[in-house]
Amino acid sequence: MRLKDKVAVITGASSGIGRVTADLFVVEGASVVIADINDEAGDAVVTCIRQRNGSAHFVHADISKETDAARLAAEAAKVYGRIDVLINNAALFIWKGLDASPEDWRRSLDINVMGTALVTKHVVEQMKHGRGGAIVNLASISSFIAQPNFITYSATKGAILQMTRNMAIDLAPYQIRVNAVCPGTILTPTVERYMAQHGITLDQLNAAEGAKTFLKRIGQPREVAHAILFLASDDASYITGTFLLVDGGYTAQ
Repeated sequence: MRLKDKVAVITGASSGIGRVTADLFVVEGASVVIADINDEAGDAVVTCIRQRNGSAHFVHADISKETDAARLAAEAAKVYGRIDVLINNAALFIWKGLDASPEDWRRSLDINVMGTALVTKHVVEQMKHGRGGAIVNLASISSFIAQPNFITYSATKGAILQMTRNMAIDLAPYQIRVNAVCPGTILTPTVERYMAQHGITLDQLNAAEGAKTFLKRIGQPREVAHAILFLASDDASYITGTFLLVDGGYTAQ
């Protein structure tokens, strides 16, 4: 077990990549704190994990609010005694270009950028009491490449990639490693909702987006979760301040 007896906080863990990561971490021996704004879905994840004899706790948290970020860190430490791993997964997807409104920008920046910074700020204060830790931020291929009508989302993911580097240098004295995972197109509930709204089938999505990759398909949440697990585990003990692309070769072209 690569995370035996460790405590992991995972934001946005009620669905998609966050939920699959939580399930995988429990299999690998971790206790997980599920942080999300969706109480019903978050409780369902915890119930499912406990039914398999895993250890999980749910905290309602709007990460754009510092009070919630602070409460999340404090409650996780109170329940489990410490925090070893933080996965900054929660994100808002606004797919707009220059037509984005000021409110679109504020919401994107508040959740994707400020939320990541605020949760990290407060979790790190708990990590410092232990023997170091690992933080994995969810960036994106959008941190590197331009895509049409993606300005708001791409700007936040570019910021997260640079934040990862800065966090890594600032937290190295405390033996806290910080890295980023950068997924390509992954079949998450968000993508499924997008497909439904636009009447797109999975075959059509693979033909359009999968065709841009070497592997000729889009990815699955579990494939991103395993990359997150690697960077969160001691297998990556000498890796910090960098990123791992999980995109089927999309950005290698």
